[in-house]
Amino acid sequence: MPSQTISNLLWCKMTEKPRSSPSLPLKTRISISFLSTLTDSACRSDGTVNRRLLNLFDFRSSPNPRFSSGVRTADITVDPSRNLWFRLFVPSSPSGNRLPVIVFFHGGGFAFLSPSAFAYDAVCRRFARKLPAIILSVNYRLSPEHRHPAPYIDGLDTLRFLDSSELDRFDPDASAIADLSNVFLAGDSAGGNIAHHVTRLWAAEQDSKPWARVRISGLVAIQPFLGSEDRTPAEIRLEGAPLVSTKRTDWLWKAFLPEGSDRDHPTANVFGPKDDAELGEWFPATMVVIGGWDPLQDLQRRYAEEMRKRGKEVKLLEYADAIHAFYIFPELKLSTEFIGEMKSFVETHSKKQEINSNI
Repeated sequence: MPSQTISNLLWCKMTEKPRSSPSLPLKTRISISFLSTLTDSACRSDGTVNRRLLNLFDFRSSPNPRFSSGVRTADITVDPSRNLWFRLFVPSSPSGNRLPVIVFFHGGGFAFLSPSAFAYDAVCRRFARKLPAIILSVNYRLSPEHRHPAPYIDGLDTLRFLDSSELDRFDPDASAIADLSNVFLAGDSAGGNIAHHVTRLWAAEQDSKPWARVRISGLVAIQPFLGSEDRTPAEIRLEGAPLVSTKRTDWLWKAFLPEGSDRDHPTANVFGPKDDAELGEWFPATMVVIGGWDPLQDLQRRYAEEMRKRGKEVKLLEYADAIHAFYIFPELKLSTEFIGEMKSFVETHSKKQEINSNI
């Protein structure tokens, strides 16, 4: 190649302007635009949510007791008085081993969505089939009707439900292949925040009285929703990024945190100036997932660093081209890559248990 041509190529590369927005398929961009418009329209200035509007566009998937693409599902009630339930995803072909259990918390800023939402039903089916694992997707109470600490209590009570052998009564076939000594908590965005705090609550209880059956082997925090009174460089640089903006996150924190609290509350600013609680020795290995187009990335990276400072094992998974919630869009290549990484993390931190073994 002539030297002049090489020089021209180098000059073009050096003067090329950085992308101001991620490169996404049209299908993904349409979905994001719809979700952003809908949530913004539902968030009222008085701090309430227009549930009637959301219900008009609430695309849900029903549970299916028959195997479909290798997975069957069922909705199981934990406490009807607070509408606490979970969707159970059971894969076929356990291959002679008990399966790890993933207790999953969906995203939505603590205020939106549910396990029956089409996107979360679909991604949990993928988890169940690809890992493979038994998935419990928790329908926790939403804000602003139910503020902090409602979803954390719901998450811990779902673990208690498992620990008390209640699954045996509702679905003995699933219970027979569920390895409760290998339970993983996972969640994205607000669900990642919930997964962290529920893991923390569980770990604290083990120091005084270990639970009978449930052992948490790992935590998967997928782009966890974290906050701080100080704006981070990424929040400023990526203002207007898909799905996440400071206007939206400020509204969601105000709707969820205890009255009078700011974003330095320990719930939001984990390991921040007001968070002096210890993790405890039972807190498990953690995988933290970060996207390069996620305005929350600086907070997530600091979260991982603080975990390591406290002596915890952390696997940091960064995708430079990932937007917030990238993994729920199956058309994105990174979604498939992430599920492969999650499979590896679960396998690494699980101990195989044969179905007929006594545990």
